[in-house]
Amino acid sequence: MALAQPIVVYPPAADGGRRVRIDDQFVGMAYGLVDVAEFLRRAGIDDVDETYVETSGLIEWRGGGADVWPR
Repeated sequence: MALAQPIVVYPPAADGGRRVRIDDQFVGMAYGLVDVAEFLRRAGIDDVDETYVETSGLIEWRGGGADVWPR
């Protein structure tokens, strides 16, 4: 049985935002990598930036990767 990723970014919604879940809590809607990085900083992960968000193995991207942000 596979373990769930601690951070999940869900597929884009109609407005282009993507829900973000950390552990078992939804923390908000992200509209870009900066938003995801801010959610991670608020969760206590230090030194997070856009590059970290793009490359971290802790994040499971659903419905497209870190480069999928419809406008």
